[in-house]
Amino acid sequence: MNEKFAVIFDMDGVIIDSNPYHKEAWLQFAEKHNIELKEEEVGEKIFGKTNTTALRDVFGKEFSPEENMKLGEEKEAIYRELHEKDLVPIPGVRQYLERLKQNGIPMAVATNAPVSNVDFIMERTGLRHYFEVVIDSSSVKNGKPDPEIYLKSAEKLGMPPARCIVMEDSVPGAEAGLRAGMKVIAITTTHSKEELSQTHLVIEAYEELSLEKLVSLFH
Repeated sequence: MNEKFAVIFDMDGVIIDSNPYHKEAWLQFAEKHNIELKEEEVGEKIFGKTNTTALRDVFGKEFSPEENMKLGEEKEAIYRELHEKDLVPIPGVRQYLERLKQNGIPMAVATNAPVSNVDFIMERTGLRHYFEVVIDSSSVKNGKPDPEIYLKSAEKLGMPPARCIVMEDSVPGAEAGLRAGMKVIAITTTHSKEELSQTHLVIEAYEELSLEKLVSLFH
């Protein structure tokens, strides 16, 4: 392909449909700590945020870095136990990654998730070899919707932000991509088409994406 661009993927809700398991893990975790967390609050207080921000919003107070690490890992251990049995990539994502790779399009993962979850998911799905760059929450100071993680990904890929496409499912993630000056494609695993309407393109399935459609975003 003569038009150089890169594609940067969020992980949860984009590579795997993990959010139902994260929701259940947060509800179990909150109950264990005697915190009232309603199912409908999970999307607003948690999805698309780092654990540090989510813990603050759920508990209503700030924790030390050590407490954030300990509590975050406790919640993620619940998540991994819940998801381990039926962890599979979102339908069509493997074929999409393969098509991008065959056309020499560099790819990265940029996720607010901790490294323990990234390793768990990459190992279980066998998708890590598609990505030249993998950035998790430990590599950035500010989580999404701050654009830092996407700007860092572009820098590591050696691609200007304006030549990057972000694949996202959350509102804060989409905002981070837009603030980074990138094209944003949203998939409706977590939010509705209307909620994601500020992006350049909204899809319901990977089958909707052709290389021509990706190239057309830059024209």
